[in-house]
Amino acid sequence: MSEKEPVLWVEIIGWVGSVEVLLAYAFNSYQKLRSDSVAFVSLNLTGGLFLIIYTVFKGAFASAFVNVVWVVVAALSLIRLYQRKISRTTRS
Repeated sequence: MSEKEPVLWVEIIGWVGSVEVLLAYAFNSYQKLRSDSVAFVSLNLTGGLFLIIYTVFKGAFASAFVNVVWVVVAALSLIRLYQRKISRTTRS
């Protein structure tokens, strides 16, 4: 296999990541998912991770950087959601 030849699993990961990020955006835009829902944040987190793999493999480091920031924001958001849930259960 030549270096320029696409690797199937990387292409699949790239497409899945793209679809996940777009689904999160579309579902949020049409008010099917709230931006503070675990589903929304998870779609962004996994989509961003997949896109990091894809863009690093392709050598698109500017896009990889954007996706790293995207994933950090999603991860921090997920932590915040978890902390809120813990806080609500301890108050009850």
